Amino acid sequence: MPASTTRFVLVTGASTGIGRACALDLAAHGFSVFATVRRAEDARALEAEGLPHLRPLFLDVTDGAAIAAAAGTVGTATGEAGLWGLVNNAGIVLAAPLEAIPLDAFRRQLEVNVTGQLAVTQAFLPLVRRARGRIVNMGSIGGISVIPFVGAYCASKFALEAISDALRMELAPWGIEVVIVEPGTVTTPIWRKGEEAADAILSRIDPGVVSLYREAMERMRRVVAAAETRGAPPEVVAAAVRHALTARRPKTRYLVGPVARMRWVLQRLLPDRLRDRLLRRLLA
Repeated sequence: MPASTTRFVLVTGASTGIGRACALDLAAHGFSVFATVRRAEDARALEAEGLPHLRPLFLDVTDGAAIAAAAGTVGTATGEAGLWGLVNNAGIVLAAPLEAIPLDAFRRQLEVNVTGQLAVTQAFLPLVRRARGRIVNMGSIGGISVIPFVGAYCASKFALEAISDALRMELAPWGIEVVIVEPGTVTTPIWRKGEEAADAILSRIDPGVVSLYREAMERMRRVVAAAETRGAPPEVVAAAVRHALTARRPKTRYLVGPVARMRWVLQRLLPDRLRDRLLRRLLA
């Protein structure tokens, strides 16, 4: 990357969890960070950190007008320097059996986690190109290895893998690096929020269908909750993002945490049916 006195970075979904950790980490390391949020209280919480290089910015990745307005604001603020880094982190988890998930909920999962990421990338790419900057997409081990009842979420992360690969090749002529970060279990609120969303979805599904899956889903919830207490802190993911933005030659993919590495090995080495049985046993 070219030398610059001010390195501007945009981090989406910075209200909590990984996005917040990334915004705080980058601001603490001298980046000038635009941290996107959707609620005023989240903006105030970021401002309360007292980091002079951290600026909250309101943005909903599913709102085209909001994206355009944010791109205009950032373009004015960065001027000729452009955008050193774009961290596409915003995302949600919706958990339900694929047999029964309402299609509007499935579309919402893809709209936030896939279409929203591309919409933000399209809007901010001219600023990234101006700085010959980098794009970091927040994927998941769920984009490589699927577990039951989060098929919609995993589908969105598989799609983000494809988008990242395609962008990496398409933007190579301008020297723009595209990286995807693939965390395993991380101690963030996203899974708790996902449980709340799952309860809302299940309340809309035929009770007879729900009863077919309820016991298995409850087992999975207990396993996920237990794993979350042992998960990697979001600061570990933030460190990987910082490396992706600063390394002379970043990795194309960053597996983060022991769970991600274990599932990657299982996915690559085991036959499908054997892996299915092992994952079902782990979730039992």
